[in-house]
Order: sequence, then structure tokens, then C-alpha cells
Amino acid sequence: MNEGQKPKILLIEDDPDGRRSVTEALLESGYDVVSADCGRKGVELFGGQAFDAVLSDIKLPDIDGIQVLKQIRKSEPDIPVLLMTAYGTITAAVEALKAGAYDYILKPLDLTDLQAKIAHAIETQRLRRQVTSLKQELFARPIIAKSKEMLSVLKQVKIVAPTQANVLILGESGTGKELVARALHALSSHPEGAFLAVNCGAFAESLLESELFGHEKGAFTGATQIRLGAFERAHGGTLFLDEVGLSSPHVQSRLLRVLEEREIMRVGGSKPIALEVRILAASNRNLEDLVAEKLFRQDLLYRLKVITIHIPPLRERPDDIRPLAEHFIARTCKENGKHFESVDPDFYSALEKHPWPGNARELRNIVESAVILANSPKLTAADIRLSAGEGTSSQPESKPAKHTLAETEREVILNSLQRHKGSRTLAAKELDISTRTIQRKIRDYNLPF
Repeated sequence: MNEGQKPKILLIEDDPDGRRSVTEALLESGYDVVSADCGRKGVELFGGQAFDAVLSDIKLPDIDGIQVLKQIRKSEPDIPVLLMTAYGTITAAVEALKAGAYDYILKPLDLTDLQAKIAHAIETQRLRRQVTSLKQELFARPIIAKSKEMLSVLKQVKIVAPTQANVLILGESGTGKELVARALHALSSHPEGAFLAVNCGAFAESLLESELFGHEKGAFTGATQIRLGAFERAHGGTLFLDEVGLSSPHVQSRLLRVLEEREIMRVGGSKPIALEVRILAASNRNLEDLVAEKLFRQDLLYRLKVITIHIPPLRERPDDIRPLAEHFIARTCKENGKHFESVDPDFYSALEKHPWPGNARELRNIVESAVILANSPKLTAADIRLSAGEGTSSQPESKPAKHTLAETEREVILNSLQRHKGSRTLAAKELDISTRTIQRKIRDYNLPF
């Protein structure tokens, strides 16, 4: 069922009066209804159209409802099929449920009860499809893991995902912390819920507070209407707090309250709002160090790190470089209509010799650039173009080129971020600029952090 479309029900009933009354009840509930007066016609209709649920009588003039159920589930196992009968026995009910019926309804029908059961079946089908979509999304953005270090991370993800524990994901910028967070959500007990990611380093304090907790109308100048924050929008799902170490002391205090009380207060509000949301947090710095520097609350850290998952940097898991590169080559070729007859071994050798301070994100950017700019049927090390000062051993040294002001600024910021292992706060302090400016420059210059 596409967004905005009415759910469609297939009704199989040989009694004209029963078929009419059930059709009217379903139409009143806002469904589209397609009906058939016998089992074979119903199965034929099911094969030619998309339905969200099937409602069939058991006693039909040709094949019975159990046979209809089996044939329909053979082609679409997850479709909810509800069976109706005037001959209610325990044996018949057991047979129907064993055959895979979603529910078993006795005649004479209570139309209100029927409407409720159909609504529940439709919602169940919607959630199943959403879960399938989430899993497909997860597989579309896979965590490439060949090294024992990353295989250990994936094993930990599978163990932790079904629990309700808060998880702290630690790793340098570009290691794939959000991918791990999405995997934790997709494999959780509530994958049909929303997954929202908020980068705590991308907002000024007042904006981050509103982004997370929402605000009431009139809470501040420009607040012309109520705004739901990320916590409320993620209710029933997962909220991923990226770079949580960059949040201000005030926001940290409010986060601690949410974790302890499981409720929030909108900015300018006076009424607490109860929440059911799983919190995943990430940082590219060791939060213990930030606690020691009095930049992060120790009590909040204890709440966030019920489980801690460490993602090792790419330089410590060289076995992942080639499979990641192969994945990025295939994806970039598909997205850009490119094709190579082969990839020279020296291409991978050159990549494996690089320290990758920007980790998998930097690798992806470099491989994408190589694929797009290559103009021969073979991809080679000569196609690899690293940033200034980062050449591979396969590329000859050249005289330093003149840099524009923007290129110089990019290099200065990149070097500072590398020295401080991706910490926006420390790089900003060193360069005497704001953290927000660092964030903007990272986006402007497409830096691998």
C-alpha cells in the first residue's frame, strides 16, 4: 500500500446478502473492497492485484476457504487471511490457524468486531512491510566486515540489538558509527519505529535544545507554533545522538533527566511528556577524557554507556580496506553508469599503504573520485587522487603547487582535525574559531570527518 492509498481488501463470499453487508461495513471503514463469489475466482483476483488483507468464507461452492488460504499464502506468505464460518468447531478453528489463518471469525458476524479485526490485520501487515523495508535498507547500506576486529563488532551488535539497553558507540570520525546505530535499530525489537539521528555538534546550544526537546508556541521570538523535538518524533523507536560529547552542559543536564525520568519538557513548556524511546549515542572522542576535562557529565556518561561498542580505525583493520574499496567501486559504477574491464592490483595496494586518517568515509570519497574521473577501461593506482600531502607511494613527487586561499584554509583545518583525531572542539580552540564554523567548513570542503 502506497502512502495516501486506501488499504485494499479481497472479500470471498458466495452468499450475496453476506457479501453486500460485509462490503458496506468495510467501505464505511475506509477500505477499498474487491469481491468474489467463489474460491477459484478469489485466488485469480489475488494473483492479478495487490491486497492488504483477505477475508474469506470457509464454505464455498468450489474449493473451500482452507484451500484458498493455502494457495494465497503460497504466493504471498505474509498476507493476513481471515476466515469466516457458520459452522464453528474447535477442530475447524485449529485447522484454520494451523494452515496460517490470521484470525477465525464466527457467523453471524458482529460487524463492529469484524471491522476491528480487519483494522488490526491491516496494521500488522503495514508493520511487517516496514520491517522488511528497514532490513532492505540495512542490506543496501551494509557494514563491510572481513577483519576479525569488525566481525567482533558485528557479533556484539547482534547480541545487544534486541535489548533495551542504551548503547554508546565510540570511534574516530568516518569509522561508521551511524551505520552501527542503524544496524542496532534494524535488528531491535522495534524496527518498525522511527530512527532519528541528531548531530549534537551541528547546532548552537539553543537550537540543539529545540531540536531535541521541541518548543511550545511563544517559547521564544520566532516560535510561532508548537514544534515536536527529536525525542517525541522518535517515540516508539530509536534516537541516535551523534557527537554527544559536543553538547553543552545545559543540554547534558536535560539529557540526563530524560534518561532518568523517561520524559521530556518542551522548551517553554510546563507539562512533562512521557516517552518510550531507545537512546544510542556516539562520540569520536573518549568521553572519559572529556569528563576529566570537566567538559562532560560523569553521571550522564554512566547512563549512556550501559553497553559500549568500540569501532577500531581503518588503519588497525587493513583486511577491510580492499572489500570496502570493492563495495565503493561497485556502488559508484552503478550510480554513475560506469564500467571497468578490470581493477589493477596496484590500485588496492596503493590504498592499503595509506593510513586513512578519515577512515572509511575518506576511503569512500577517494574511491568515488577515482571511479568518476578515470578515463580508461582499467582502474589503476594512477587514478587515486589524495589531498595535498597525502600522496600514495605509487605516485611520483611533484613540485608544490600554488594554493588558493580556500585550498590553504582547507589544508589548515584538515591538518588540525587530524592532529586532534577529529575533535571539532580542540581543532576550533587551536584555530581560534567556533565549533559551528568548523562544522560548516567540514561540509563546505567535504572533509573526511
